[in-house]
Amino acid sequence: MLEISTEEYDNKKLFELLLTGVAPRPIAFASTVDSEGNKNLSPFSFYNAFGVNPSTLIFSPSRRGRDNTTKHTFENLKEVPEVVINAVNFSMVHQMSLSSTEYPKGVNEFEKAGFTQLPSIKIRPYRVKQSPLQFECKVRDIIEISGKPGSGNLIICEIVYIHIDEKVIDENGTINPNRLDLVGRLGGNYYVRASGKALFTIPKPLTTLGIGVDSLPQSVKMSTILSGNDLGQLGNMEKLPDETELISLIKNDVLRKKVSNNSFLHQYAKQLISNGEVYAALKVLLAFGN
Repeated sequence: MLEISTEEYDNKKLFELLLTGVAPRPIAFASTVDSEGNKNLSPFSFYNAFGVNPSTLIFSPSRRGRDNTTKHTFENLKEVPEVVINAVNFSMVHQMSLSSTEYPKGVNEFEKAGFTQLPSIKIRPYRVKQSPLQFECKVRDIIEISGKPGSGNLIICEIVYIHIDEKVIDENGTINPNRLDLVGRLGGNYYVRASGKALFTIPKPLTTLGIGVDSLPQSVKMSTILSGNDLGQLGNMEKLPDETELISLIKNDVLRKKVSNNSFLHQYAKQLISNGEVYAALKVLLAFGN
């Protein structure tokens, strides 16, 4: 493992490391205005949601590392503590990127990037029409971490109004991630598209008590074929198979020949897991494992 002391590491390299290693990050496409009503639109990927009572979003227009200056968004929020955080989907990602250009103060990025501006309901900044999900927010607090080059400025926002495009809502009344088609930020020039084959599901272990990986035989835990993800799925099963279930499998001569050694057994179990038959895999491993 590469060992790094943050106190001794170059700030630029540390910044690149964080952008690559803490990812993918959602994008806060922030619309603000200054005290004279000049509009500003800029994306920030140090961003997430933190609780619903009150509904809280936090993003950070960090200080520039090269000269310690601040972004127009940060300056605007000190004058008018209101912001629209627009979600960014795949169909608008190149326009969003264009808006991150460091235009002089007073330049309207809505116009530069070709976005349509819509008036908000409860706050002064405008919304991005092309965004499928828009949060009108009032700023509760601004925390300047240190004032040093590259340091963060936490903008703590309370959501006061939400706009959702009906096209992204499914028949259950919830947002369908494929229809929303969000993009996330990685390091360098990389982005990720949160839809299609990139999506997968994992049953939440909040309502059940999994048996745990520690309940599995040592040969299974030390398998060179079963991955950590495979073991995690096996450990998420609610119960171990009972003796009757195992005896029934052991009597299956065809199956017994198929998994005659641990290598074949684990490959067969891995295939079952990939097909979603996790409990069947658990039974086979316990019935025929050494």
